[in-house]
Amino acid sequence: MNFPQNNCQFSQSKRLPLSAWMPITRKEIQDRGWDEVDIVIVSGDAYIDHPSFGAAVIGRVLEHQGYKVALIPQPNWQDDLRDFKKFGKPRLFFGITAGSMDSMVNHYTANKRLRSDDAYTPGGEAGFRPDYPTIVYSQILKNIYPDTPIILGGIEASLRRITHYDYWQDQLRPSILKESGADILVYGMGEQAIVNIAKVLDSHAENKLELLHTLPQLAYLLERAQNVLPTSQIQYLPQPLPKDIILASHEKCLKDKIAQITNFRMLEEESNKILAGRIFQQIGIQTLVINPPYTFTDANTGAPSYSIDQAFDLPYTRLPHPKYKKRGEIPAYTMIRHSINIHRGCFGGCAFCTISAHQGKQIQSRSEASILKELEVVVQMDDFKGYISDLGGPSANMYAMQGVDQKLCQKCKRASCIFPTICPNLHNDHTPLLSIYKKVAAHPAVKKCFIGSGVRYDMLLPYLSPNNRPDPIAKSAQEYATYLIKNNVSGRLKVAPEHTEPEVLKVMRKSSFEGFVKFKHFFEDTCRKNGLNQQLIPYFISSHPACTLADMKLLAQKTKALGYKLEQVQNFTPTPMTLATEIYYTGINPYTSENVYVAKSTREREEQNKCFFWYKK
Repeated sequence: MNFPQNNCQFSQSKRLPLSAWMPITRKEIQDRGWDEVDIVIVSGDAYIDHPSFGAAVIGRVLEHQGYKVALIPQPNWQDDLRDFKKFGKPRLFFGITAGSMDSMVNHYTANKRLRSDDAYTPGGEAGFRPDYPTIVYSQILKNIYPDTPIILGGIEASLRRITHYDYWQDQLRPSILKESGADILVYGMGEQAIVNIAKVLDSHAENKLELLHTLPQLAYLLERAQNVLPTSQIQYLPQPLPKDIILASHEKCLKDKIAQITNFRMLEEESNKILAGRIFQQIGIQTLVINPPYTFTDANTGAPSYSIDQAFDLPYTRLPHPKYKKRGEIPAYTMIRHSINIHRGCFGGCAFCTISAHQGKQIQSRSEASILKELEVVVQMDDFKGYISDLGGPSANMYAMQGVDQKLCQKCKRASCIFPTICPNLHNDHTPLLSIYKKVAAHPAVKKCFIGSGVRYDMLLPYLSPNNRPDPIAKSAQEYATYLIKNNVSGRLKVAPEHTEPEVLKVMRKSSFEGFVKFKHFFEDTCRKNGLNQQLIPYFISSHPACTLADMKLLAQKTKALGYKLEQVQNFTPTPMTLATEIYYTGINPYTSENVYVAKSTREREEQNKCFFWYKK
């Protein structure tokens, strides 16, 4: 993949001093007059100073707290390890992330073929990170600096916090804490956790690592002789907490698939709760302890107790580091540089998705003021031509949505608020989101604002029928859907029915294909009435658990009948900590105990995938 060397990604950086970025070289440290750094963040991605990239967010959050932070992006792990040594020993700790993507998904296709590119590297070049960089980087640093705490974070660590099935090794593996040798693992979105970790390590207290064990949203290993702290000592959480959860040991899971799927169900249900319990798992002679996550909303009112505005409003340059100028554009940045993220989390609960396991089921929304503040920054970028590429999140239309009665939500452990039906306690009002769309569109520098995130049409369908009662929720859904189609489509609107067959969709936790057909009619009718030539683009998955070759042939027939020649498709890839992956490994649904058909051989998977492309020879 070749890009012009003097490209638009770096044009604006000419106007900024190098000190506008966090330092990634020894010279930048010296230019700042620093004798040492407090914290070093090591990442498998190139350094892009933008709120869509985790290493930049964590670095900026720590910097805002007054800490001297340096980054080591994509260090060479195969030479004399000089990259790991260039800043010396940090005063507080090393933070490690594999990057914005799981390294194995980044490296390999669904059929385990090595990819030839890497979207998070300048020029799109492959080969700048190892497999499982979280483990590799941690082991290297522990060997060089054995007394310096190592904190793991990011999606690769987060989704491997307990015994998990690894598709690429085709085996169960223990918590990544065990394999990496790190001291602490932060799971989920880690701004609150990392700041409190830094404060503990920066204190004058003795036994600092033990004090870390009192913090939420982290995991650690205890040796047999160490005592477990009482639940009541965990800080920053409402009391009393739910009872501790004891999982089957790693060794038992290796021998018993029922133990593994039972563990998964317990972990998923606990992760879906607002007030979760502490989790324990035995790994050999050690005990894994996973503390509950922070609560982001008041348990009684649902009002935010933590605002993600704090992370998004920091002084990002929104640009790759100038060091990469001669190496070419970074594809992942090219895709999002004029987009704005407005919320986190997803209550869709899809069986194959890791979003809720990492970001959480509860929606964390930015304030309208914070979003519009970022808009002002985007429109002033040198390469901005008037088009916002996306104004969304994990799902386009979950902004500002939550349970009406938060006390009911506290007790709820169901994975999805919209499957098999929309929860009656969900306040799915699209009015706040529509307000933001309209204010962004009204900005004099914005020609068009597109919605690139996937739209959950199943949240709109119940209200799009003209026979529906005209209540505020129905009115907001109708107005949102119509406005979206008329004003925010770049010619193609992405949605994800994922399959056509009921039994497959049931395992996927997705709504019926008939719902997609209804939305397609609504979309086409709206386009026709407004003189628009636009397409509705559906996404589909093959080889998902419960999907047979016969199911794929029916999918091909039904989509062909609708006039589709499918392009937006994928072969199911089992990734850690999803329901679909557990079913793939065990052949059993942990919620029903029923046996589920799974296409595992390369031949079966390829035959299923070929059904998408009936129109090719």
